[in-house]
Amino acid sequence: MRTIINSVKLFWLVLALPGLAMFHGWWTGAIETMDMLHPTGETSARLMIAAMLIGPLAGLLGPRRWLLWLLARRRALGVAAFTYAAAHLVFYAIDMGSLAAILGELPIASIWTGWLALALMVPMALTSNQAAMKRLRAAWKRVQQLAYPAAALTLLHWWWVHDGATAALVHFAPLALLWLLLALRKFNQSQPSPQAGV
Repeated sequence: MRTIINSVKLFWLVLALPGLAMFHGWWTGAIETMDMLHPTGETSARLMIAAMLIGPLAGLLGPRRWLLWLLARRRALGVAAFTYAAAHLVFYAIDMGSLAAILGELPIASIWTGWLALALMVPMALTSNQAAMKRLRAAWKRVQQLAYPAAALTLLHWWWVHDGATAALVHFAPLALLWLLLALRKFNQSQPSPQAGV
């Protein structure tokens, strides 16, 4: 049982299953191309949030076994988020039908925020491997920190595309809350104790 739970291939399969189901529905004609945009985009955002939640949780709760298990798979979640975002772009391009139509929408805030979020995800996805970590060394973390502006742009993209903040904020609220709690903990730890001046 432990071998199954720790199987990297099984974890990748679990991450791929929603996408395979979506693609099957589209390929068979059960799902229209336009209707592929929301599930691919929202799955990408959810996986991005899941990947970004792990670090703050570990900072607040300490080295729990289940968190260490998730930390070992955080890069996989990030790469999967990028893959669904790329699928989102592919179906958007198919739905638009032409390069002229795509370029015509580019100045719209709800559209260029999505493009920019995806562009920031590209270097993170390309460097989410051991070889890149060894080659980039300290710079690797700086590349991965692009997740923060990418998440902010994804939030705005989701908000503006749906013309409402509720769904986007519900999804991103746990991440914001954890960051706030972590910041408060660090602030409290930086303050001198009441006995320091005695």
